[in-house]
Amino acid sequence: MVKLPLCGNNPVIKPFKFHKFNPLTPLKLGILSIYMSFFYHTTISLAILAAFPFIVLRMVFDPSFRTDIVGRVCGAKDIGSFPGCLWIHAASVGEVRIAKILITALQEKGETRPIIVSTFTPTGFAQAQKEGLGPVFRMPPDSPLWLNKVFDRLHPSLLVLIEAEMWPGLLDGCRRRRIPVLLANGRISQKSVDWYGKFPFIFRWLAAGVSFFSVRTQTDADRLLDLGVALDKVRVNGNIKFDALLSDVNAPPESGQASGSNLIVFGSTRPGDEGPVMEAILKLRGGHPNLRFVIAPRHLERCREVEDLIREYGVEFKLHSRLGETETPALVLLDEMGELNKYYANATLAFVGGGFNPRFGGQNILEPAGYGLPVIFGRHMNNFEEEACLLVRSGGGIQIDHPAQLHDALHRLLMDPEQRCRRGQSAWNTIVSNRGAVEKTIALMSCLETK
Repeated sequence: MVKLPLCGNNPVIKPFKFHKFNPLTPLKLGILSIYMSFFYHTTISLAILAAFPFIVLRMVFDPSFRTDIVGRVCGAKDIGSFPGCLWIHAASVGEVRIAKILITALQEKGETRPIIVSTFTPTGFAQAQKEGLGPVFRMPPDSPLWLNKVFDRLHPSLLVLIEAEMWPGLLDGCRRRRIPVLLANGRISQKSVDWYGKFPFIFRWLAAGVSFFSVRTQTDADRLLDLGVALDKVRVNGNIKFDALLSDVNAPPESGQASGSNLIVFGSTRPGDEGPVMEAILKLRGGHPNLRFVIAPRHLERCREVEDLIREYGVEFKLHSRLGETETPALVLLDEMGELNKYYANATLAFVGGGFNPRFGGQNILEPAGYGLPVIFGRHMNNFEEEACLLVRSGGGIQIDHPAQLHDALHRLLMDPEQRCRRGQSAWNTIVSNRGAVEKTIALMSCLETK
């Protein structure tokens, strides 16, 4: 992996032969920042005022919406004063898990500062609380009206954004207060590049608020460079998600793969996945009557929808939340957060959803790979390009072009235990060989705070 320098003499990424957009001069950037900040904050304020009657009306009739709004607007009011703290923003569940491994590593190195975590989604907030990640709050609306109060309470020495959370108001507030900002485990999709390419001044304004980009892959770095980010603000450090797996083990885990389990897990399924999954289950049950299955929707609010679909196929199932201690039903619908990895740990094979529809762009395929499982997924993995390429290249991942191929892929692996074990070992080796991003990220954080 090639790295760009920050604090040492490291080899640098070779820039493109040309860039679509050249970095702005400090003067032009200053003028752009003033103009865009005024325009953005004015637009947001007017939008809030215009939408206020509709927001109030929906809050009256929709309890879940009311809870969400109150959580965001008032979520930070009970946060105390933490001058010099480290502030980590993790939008949702996946980002919270990355934040956890980063926080754990910091604490193991003797970090004594308060570490404050903010989230965007309610599921991310619940996950952060479940993980015990110190003081945690919901990020308020991206306006000085609420953000200024957060800044006044926290007084952070550094803001760490996980993956792709570049909120204009938040970055503008940090810029005004001279708070360094690190985008950790950064990623930028080709779809985002295409959009920003139409409005390059917007991205230049956003990127100016980020002190440094610590990105996952060379592809992410190249895309940032192509959008005009300065060469000395980007470094390829790898994917922290690899560090989040198997952080304390040096040998393949004793998973269901090794113990001869008969469990297949269909993890993080999205709309359109469950139909092909049920078709595969029906076919597999005919030839493998002892198999057990788990379906885990990516969003728990879809469980009722998935329940109805399972009933249409006439298959008996149990909700995970209603399982008895000794029950082992043929099909389990996972309706509780934080339990998926327990099933991966006892599985034989895994399918990860979200890859049959380009709109979803795939889901996290590293988790089952970390348990030594061969992983099957669809062709549209634009949110997990690096992970998919690495697993397919190693043999630990199997990418299928069409949902109708799911049964055949599962069946072949079930009928060939030797191939199944070989692919599972390859998946695990891929995880182990790509760890190390956490250490590099922490080094960058230290450099930014000592500048």
